[in-house]
Order: sequence, then C-alpha cells, then structure tokens
Amino acid sequence: MKRVMGLILVPFLLFSAWFVPSVQPVNAEKEEHAWQDEIIYFIMIDRFNNGDTSNDFEVNRDDPKSYHGGDFRGITEKLDYLKDMGFTALWLTPIVQNEEKGYHGYWTEDFYNTEEHFGSIEEFKELVKEAHKRDMKIIVDLVVNHTGYQHAWLNETDKQNWFHPNEPIRNWDDQEQVENGWIYGLPDLNQDNPETRKYLIDMAKWWIEETDIDGYRLDTVKHVPKDFWKEFSEEMKSVKEDFFLIGEVWHDDPNYVAGYQETGIDSFVDFPTYNEITRVFSGPDESLTRLDSLFQSKQKLYENPYVLGTFLDNHDVERFTRAAIKKKQHPPTRLKLALAYMYTTPGIPIMYYGTEIALDGGEDPDNRRDMNFRADKELIDYITKLAELRKTMPSLTHGSYEMVYDDNAMTVIKREYEEETTFVAINNSSETQVAPIDAELVGEDLELRGTLGDELVRNSDGKYTIGLDRETAEIYTVKEDSGINVGFVSAMALIYGGFIAFIAAAVMRRKKKNKQ
Repeated sequence: MKRVMGLILVPFLLFSAWFVPSVQPVNAEKEEHAWQDEIIYFIMIDRFNNGDTSNDFEVNRDDPKSYHGGDFRGITEKLDYLKDMGFTALWLTPIVQNEEKGYHGYWTEDFYNTEEHFGSIEEFKELVKEAHKRDMKIIVDLVVNHTGYQHAWLNETDKQNWFHPNEPIRNWDDQEQVENGWIYGLPDLNQDNPETRKYLIDMAKWWIEETDIDGYRLDTVKHVPKDFWKEFSEEMKSVKEDFFLIGEVWHDDPNYVAGYQETGIDSFVDFPTYNEITRVFSGPDESLTRLDSLFQSKQKLYENPYVLGTFLDNHDVERFTRAAIKKKQHPPTRLKLALAYMYTTPGIPIMYYGTEIALDGGEDPDNRRDMNFRADKELIDYITKLAELRKTMPSLTHGSYEMVYDDNAMTVIKREYEEETTFVAINNSSETQVAPIDAELVGEDLELRGTLGDELVRNSDGKYTIGLDRETAEIYTVKEDSGINVGFVSAMALIYGGFIAFIAAAVMRRKKKNKQ
C-alpha cells in the first residue's frame, strides 16, 4: 500500500509544480553595463562602523558634532553586508584630512592626506581593493569650493588671491554671489586663479591614480564657475575614461540643475525629485501625478535622465523616517512604497546609510546618527528583493516609462525594454484599490505575475484588473497565459482513475479471499 501511495504522489507533485505559476523575473542579459545600472549606498564614514579603535582619539559619541569612531576598516568589514543587500557602488563622505570637529569631511585641512580618524591611505586603498573584488565601485566626495575655517593658506601671503574676498551670499539669485561668496563663513577658493585651478585639478587626478577610485561626488557645484568644471571633467576622464562624476546642484528648479550638463559632469543628485518623493510618500493618499510630470520635464531637459541620482534622504536634510513620523505614519510602511518607486523608475537609486533600518533623524547633525547593525531585518529583506529585481529586469533600468493608470493615489507604470515588459503598481492610498488596465496595453493572451508577492492577473473582458491592499506595491512581469492545460489535466484524471480502480479491485479481492 505504501508503494501504491508513493506512485500516486509522484504525478500529483508533478502536476503541482506545473500548475503553480513562477514569480521569477525575466533574467535577460543587458547589452551594456552602464552607471544607470548601479545601486549606490551613501556612507558618512565617521558614523557607519568603527573597525579600528586605535584611531579613536578625541571621540565623543554623546556629542553629535564630534567624531564618533567610524573609519575605513569599519566599512571594509561591512562590504559583504552591503553587497548582500544588492549595492554595487559606495559613495563616501570626504576622506581628506579635516580640521578639529570636521567629522563630516567638508572642512579640509590637507587635500593630500587622509583624515587620521578614518585611517591611513593604505587602509583606504585596501577598502577600494576589497570593494573591487566584490565588483563594487567607490565614489568619493570631493570639495573644491572651499577649505576649512583655519586653513594654513589663509596666512600665506603668496596665496591671498587663492581665495575670494570674505563676503557672504546675500542674494541667492545672483549667480556671481553664489559662486564667489563664503558659505557659512568657509573660505571660498578662487578657481579663476590659474594656480588654484591647477592645484585642485592635479590633486583630484592624483587621488584617482593613487587609489583607483571610480568616481567623484562633487560638492557645492553651483558655487564654482562652469568653466572650471568643464576643464575638471575633461582632466578626470583623461585619467580614467569611465570615471563617474555626479554633482550636487542643490536647487528646486530642474531647469537650473540641467544647465550644468554643459560642464561634462555625468549626473546630478536629483533634488527636485527628492522634494516630490518626500511629499508623496511620507504620508498616504497622495497622488503620483506630479512625479510623473516631473519625469516628463526631465526627459526634455536632460540628455539622459536615467543617470540622475534619486534619493529619499541624505546628510543635509531630515531623514525620510522623520518626515513620516511627523505625519503620524509607520516609517517602514512608507519607506517600502518610496523604495519601490525609487528602485523601479528611471534614475540611479542612492540610499543613505541607516535608511535600511528606518533610522530616525531631524536636521543636521541629528540626521547623522550612528548606524545600528542589530536592527529588524524587515526592510533589509525588502531592499534586497528590490535590488534583485532591478538587476535581473533590464526594463527597470533601461526601459521606456509610461504612467498608464493614476487615480485615487493608485498608480501603475509600464516599463518596456526590448522583449521585456514590466508593470509597477503602487497603492499609496489608505484603502484597497483596483486598477483596470486595458488589454491593448498588455496583450490578449498574457498574464501579469507578481514578483514581490504571488499575485496573478489575467485578461477578463478586455481588462487586466490589478488589485492591491492599502499602502502596498507590486512589480509584475508579463508572461504567456499559463491557463489550464486540458490535455495534462485529462491525463492526470486517467492516471488517478486507474490507481483508484486498481486499489478498489485489490480491496475487493482481499475481502473475497478473507470470506473464503
């Protein structure tokens, strides 16, 4: 009887394996590996992980404006943690030697030395080497607009014209003041001086040649003349052809930001999109319409809007978690929606350290709290899954973009690349929503298969009706309709019928034999 039951079970398992639809994404090969395929993790070195306590002098973790102990070795120790989450590039705050209390790296004291709190240049090279072993790139924050408050050049008579006159920016709409004024009293470098210009460019090239880094995040771009950036960009590419330059042009107007494309800088951190993402996703029942309009404008303004850096928070603004808390929301729920949008729409996702654990924080320096590696893994698992989908579905990085449904804070976005089609559905409302999608946008004999859950949507009366619970998202691949295979089901019925008849006959024979 055990053997008979085993034989019965085999076809049942085969049938089950066939009938349950696969939710794996299309694993199509990408034609090229471009920067828009990257997923960047942004680290404030001092606040991430302390791997070497021997450099912990003048450290005070109770003072938000002091050094807390994070260093190069601490990042190296966590490379596998970051790779496992799917990150392919790291952006680090400035690594150069800073003056006292310059834990953040933006008060340069020596452009050619590493900050001793972070470790030696050899330890930094080891970090780069270990990252490259894991196919991860390193982007370093570079500041050429200003120095620290007490820089030695200020007292050198032959370098007086290396700085602009000490004047604050009074009119932020006056570009000359924006480029020449001192920000927060920081000495503003004069890039029009040939000696200053040469020094800064030579220094930036030296770090590439010496450490084999892969890119610069350029600080305070709008405060430096465009003609400097043009020469700077050409010189960096002469050292490493695929060297990546992503600039910080902190401005709400996409037209203003796009104006810096002429400098040769490859990409920009996208502040206009950040503003809208925060407004839309920090609380429920907000439509994504303005995000769609913003992308349409970027398509007209940028040569390649797909390489803009999209982000939810960073070291200069309050944490996304804080924005959600202000609206009395559960941060992980709101973060999941925002991350789903960021990972599946055009742009390079940039995640600030701690976002994966919903780290809280208000304005600077509260937004620079120490990282906690003993937190709940709920968000980490979600981020890992999003990264997996982004890497295996080229439509999410290279595909066309079309918002095909937008009503009651429920949005469906269609992405297409070559033969792969993806639908991203986001229910940003506080109620369950359905989105009927016309069959002509999908195809007649197809089905939508969820990749985050087990959703399966088929064509019914010319519509593919997507239903989502409140404050959830789903990413659908388009497949041929698995349907019901009548021939297979009939075969299974014959097999089971035969077994049942066999068992019944065996039982009858046994009863008859017992009577005899």
